[in-house]
Amino acid sequence: MPTWLLVLTAGLLGVVIWRVGFGVVKSFGSPARGEDEAPEGPPDEPEDVEGLDVYLVCGECGTEFKVSRLGELQIPRHCGEKMQVVRRSVGGPA
Repeated sequence: MPTWLLVLTAGLLGVVIWRVGFGVVKSFGSPARGEDEAPEGPPDEPEDVEGLDVYLVCGECGTEFKVSRLGELQIPRHCGEKMQVVRRSVGGPA
């Protein structure tokens, strides 16, 4: 087999391996499809819920957070567990 054909084949094979390897490494840094996609359109304005007495309560230690404005609800974690959403009547126990 001629030397020039071996060099050409090795070069093409090297480029293919480089492209595949680069694509695999690049995919490690990007999120999977469907995850962390931004919602379509502008985000909704936060809603004022001061009069509804909505609280986020930790089931482990009892820590409470009063919710005064409600945007996109993402339940925080406290003591390693998700907090519970508790709605109380106005003027109920604090």
